[in-house]
This record gives sequence, C-alpha cells and structure tokens, in this order.
Amino acid sequence: MSYWTDKTALVTGGSAGLGLALARTLVSEGARVAICGRGLDRLEKAADGLRGLGGEVLTIAADVAQPGETRRAVDAAAEHFGGLDIACCCAGESMRGDVVTTPRARFEELMAVNFLAAVDMTHAAGPLLEAAEGHLVLIGSLASKFAPRYLGAYPASKHAVAALAQQVRLERGPEGLHVLLVCPGPIARTDGGQRYQQQTEGLPEEANRPGGGANVRAIAPDALSRKILSACEGRMPELVIPGKARILAALTQLSPKWGDKILRKQTGG
Repeated sequence: MSYWTDKTALVTGGSAGLGLALARTLVSEGARVAICGRGLDRLEKAADGLRGLGGEVLTIAADVAQPGETRRAVDAAAEHFGGLDIACCCAGESMRGDVVTTPRARFEELMAVNFLAAVDMTHAAGPLLEAAEGHLVLIGSLASKFAPRYLGAYPASKHAVAALAQQVRLERGPEGLHVLLVCPGPIARTDGGQRYQQQTEGLPEEANRPGGGANVRAIAPDALSRKILSACEGRMPELVIPGKARILAALTQLSPKWGDKILRKQTGG
C-alpha cells in the first residue's frame, strides 16, 4: 500500500502544469485530491482526466491571489474530505523584465500569487496539517536561491517563499507540520518560453528563454511531482533541482562577487 493511499490533498494551480502533474501523481498513489484554479472549465476538464485514473476529485474555482480565496478553498477541501494531509501551493506566475524598470504594480501582482497565496495557505491549512502531521509544499524556484537577470519581480517573490518556508519549518516543525520548499529550475512546457516575447523587447535574446537563459535542462512536470512526493515521505526540508545549483547558491552567499560573475556567464553575458 502506498503512503498516499486515502490521504487527502489540496493542490492550487491544479488545472495545468506542475499542479496538474502533482494531482495526477497523488491520484495514481491512491490519494483523494481537491484541485483549485481560476477557470472552472479547465478545472473540470482536468478533473475528468484524473477521475479517469480512478481518483476521487473535488474542483474548487478560486483565485488564490485574492484575499480570502485560499481559505475558502482549504475549508471546502477539508469539509469534503473530512480533513487535510497535504497542501501544495502550485499556483504561480513568472515574468521577464529589467528589475529597475519593472512597475510596482507587477511586484504587487507577483507577490500576491507567488508569496501571499502561500502565506494564506499557511494560515488556513497549517493547523489542519499540523494536527495530521501532514505536509505543506511551497513551490519556490532556483530564483529562491539566487536572483538571475531579466526576471523582473519574480526572484523577489520566490525569495520571500523561501523565507516563509524556513520560518514555518522552525516554528511548527516540532509540532508535527512538515514543510517542503521545492526549488526547481525551468519546468518543461509546450510553448517553449515564447509567452515572454512581449515582455522581452529591448532585453537580450537570453531573456526569452526558459530560466532567463540559464544553462539548465527543463524538468518534466511528472518527474518533478514524483520527486516532490518522495521528499514529503522522507520529510525533507528542501528539494533543489538540479542539485548542483546548491553549489552556486552557497557561492553567492560566501562570495557575492564570484556568484554574480557565474550568474552572468550562466545567463549569456
């Protein structure tokens, strides 16, 4: 029997991308899953696919960037399933831009969906997960560890997620709440990063590439989701992929001068 059999899960951003892949992996392992997203039609289409795998699936239409919406999703999932064992904050947004000219409004938008939604999940789901000795999964990025060029407000929002994860881990870990910070490189997509074309006008060509031109291989969502669940089973504090990125993260702390030099080289300059 899988560790996840009959466990209950809430996945935000669950209608596509990593969120859907994680929901699919949870269902395949026997978990009951609530998926949350902004578009009900996309949610229902995703849910139909998950139910086709034999899963018990609840859909919750919510915009987690808005105050109160994450709590509403948590309450709906907990009421439907009778509790909660794992909550995964997969909703998020990236961008491209020169940080000096990125408008304050874009910082506010990315902080809302990438960071404040994670804060809301911590507040709403934390007590339930703590009681169940369950798992809070916060999706950071390699940009949680260092801040490459041309990513606009994205690294600041993901650094905030990393700080939140460590604080909650230190404060609530002894009480039974497991917190996993996931810091992946670029996640494989079907659009090849072309969604950034309008944002990269006037920036170097590298800015339009996945990871802002970072020399790392894109990660398949299904493979990443399996690694996430394995890390939860082992109650690991962090999952950084590729693992070699930890070296650069450590170097940027020990020697910012050399860290900056390597980051420039890694992103084509």
